[in-house]
Amino acid sequence: MNRVFATLSVLVLISWITTVSIAQDRVAYTTIEESGKDYSIQGEYVGGMKQGGLFRTRVGLQVIARGESKFEAVLLSGGLPGAGWDGSDRVTLTGSSSNGITNLTNDENGIIVSIIDGAANVQDSATGSAVGKLRRIERGSPSLGLEPPEEAVVVFDGSNTDHFEDGAQMTEDGLLMQGALLGFGVGDFRLHFEFKTPFMPNSVGQARGNSGVYIQRRYEVQVLDSFGLDGVQNECAALYRQKAPDVNMCLPPLQWQTYDIYFRAARWNEAGEKTENARITVYHNGVPVHTNYEIIAKTGAGQQEAPTKMPILLQNHSDPVRYRNIWLIHADDSVFEESTPAEREGLLKRLRRRA
Repeated sequence: MNRVFATLSVLVLISWITTVSIAQDRVAYTTIEESGKDYSIQGEYVGGMKQGGLFRTRVGLQVIARGESKFEAVLLSGGLPGAGWDGSDRVTLTGSSSNGITNLTNDENGIIVSIIDGAANVQDSATGSAVGKLRRIERGSPSLGLEPPEEAVVVFDGSNTDHFEDGAQMTEDGLLMQGALLGFGVGDFRLHFEFKTPFMPNSVGQARGNSGVYIQRRYEVQVLDSFGLDGVQNECAALYRQKAPDVNMCLPPLQWQTYDIYFRAARWNEAGEKTENARITVYHNGVPVHTNYEIIAKTGAGQQEAPTKMPILLQNHSDPVRYRNIWLIHADDSVFEESTPAEREGLLKRLRRRA
């Protein structure tokens, strides 16, 4: 990244009214209407900045609300994750709000960004000259609202929880709540579902919109509000504590996101010995974050591996994560059994084209 980014300091000018008190450490907003003014500042911004006073480069900015008048942000050269950023240059900013102004810096002078009415005007702090302008955007997954193919089992469409064990709950507006256990076991499959994490500005880490998709109750694909973070092994879309996603495609909380998962179960011989590890491909918001990855063992608190088919669990971690549009295609186990790795990947591609 050029010197402009390496010596970055950001001043974000906003008008901010908080609705969160210090006593509400675990507050969780489930709608944008109730989430307060700083939610409208948190989000993604894209635009161009001059380099060396001559050329313009595309940049992305992710602003994260941290509660109690605090914000963090990351500035990414090339654009946003999955949309231009190459995963290298990343500048982290911190700051707080006072008297209607939010100052975000990286402790080195260089750039001032003023965010007003969804536009971020970028200035050189030394000269005061304008060097760029960013605008706030709201991205959506390309597979959002994807309709199930004819051969799919519609697991949840908002009308009932018949495909889940007793105890699965719906909200009044037809969304599935966390803590739902599928009523049947799964082997090889393709799964589509959509999820929304709550806005929890005062919470951090594993206490911020935590749930998870436990495949066969053994292998967890993490669900978490990891917007703007590094994307490590215990954050959103990670195979929990086993593999980080290739890119952190987490959108801001209260935005609907998608997982499209292709799973090949572990193989076992007649003696009950594992002969092949499970494999998984995961698309998060339309971007591949795990590709035909070999899962070496059960993850985290998952149940031990065994030849038996087990159901999928949407983990209850006490945070109000919501789910919708869940459907599943059972794959033919025999096709996987007799195929090579290249042929199996081809089958996954054919399953993707069916949608």
